[in-house]
Amino acid sequence: MRLFVSIISTRAETVYCICIVETSDPVAKLAVKAVKLTKTYGSKVAVDELDMEVKSGEIFGLLGPNGAGKTTTGGMITTRVLPTSGQVYVGGVDVVKHPAEAKLEIGVVPQSNTLDRSLNVIQNLYFHGRYFGMSRKQSKQVALDLLERFKLADRQSLPVSALSGGMAQRLMVARAIMHTPAVLVLDEPTSGLDPQSRLALWDILQELNSDGQSVLLTTHNMEEADGLCDRIAIMDHGKILALGSSAELKRDLGGTSSLVMKVSGDVRQLIQKLMVEISTDSMTKIVPSDDGLKIVGHDVAQLISIAVTSAEALSLKVYDLSLVEPSLETVFINLTGRELRD
Repeated sequence: MRLFVSIISTRAETVYCICIVETSDPVAKLAVKAVKLTKTYGSKVAVDELDMEVKSGEIFGLLGPNGAGKTTTGGMITTRVLPTSGQVYVGGVDVVKHPAEAKLEIGVVPQSNTLDRSLNVIQNLYFHGRYFGMSRKQSKQVALDLLERFKLADRQSLPVSALSGGMAQRLMVARAIMHTPAVLVLDEPTSGLDPQSRLALWDILQELNSDGQSVLLTTHNMEEADGLCDRIAIMDHGKILALGSSAELKRDLGGTSSLVMKVSGDVRQLIQKLMVEISTDSMTKIVPSDDGLKIVGHDVAQLISIAVTSAEALSLKVYDLSLVEPSLETVFINLTGRELRD
């Protein structure tokens, strides 16, 4: 659905005609769509023909090492960086052709603190609302509601310099959603925050998302991506290397998992029995370990019952059992390598 406002002016009066037009354009149903989005700086390719879609109502994570192109991609989506080629749409609006209209669809929380230090806490919200066309009354009321929601109401008259890092970050999120954007774009939002502030911000983002807010999150924090995002794109050298839910990425790209058993008694007997019971192939290994054995392969969690039953059949006592699953960090390292990035 798109909204158009026509102004018909006569000497006597001005008439505003508001037209709501339904559209079946699939681009308009996406929070963000990038098509062969490219940015070069001289001979350096920062983003290389990137295709990406952020669905309405999801938290989408853009995960990558330093220099992967995440921040440049976010800059092109939010109009701060002009693409070398390609297209990007936010809320169905072409960001390059209509940057002013696109800004109405975007809420931005950058890495650095961009709060206006000449204003107090509530004024940072109030004037943001006024910039986006809200009336004085509406802007003040929305600002008060957001301060209450973000647990900053008792600090509304303070200068922003008096806020902690976590409070300032919450205020920037409140400012970013004040004009009800189609997508909230956050660039490394919890970088430098203490654990309590980080968890509080995660709670806020999940609450906003449960209310229907689309979120695009760029990060290199594995826990953040794993815990928050509906889908994750792992990016490096300006390209998306893998895309899916955290569970899908770990299942398809995480490699093997390990089932470690510690038992009392003759482990060799148990290994021989399990090799018959499990019918191991080249992808599944059973090897002795300290005071027990280790089963290494894909989906070894399904072998827990067989392993325990086999041990009991041999009158062996299982006194420790642990399952080590592939992590998102494993997927990340498998795709991007272990070398240090500046």
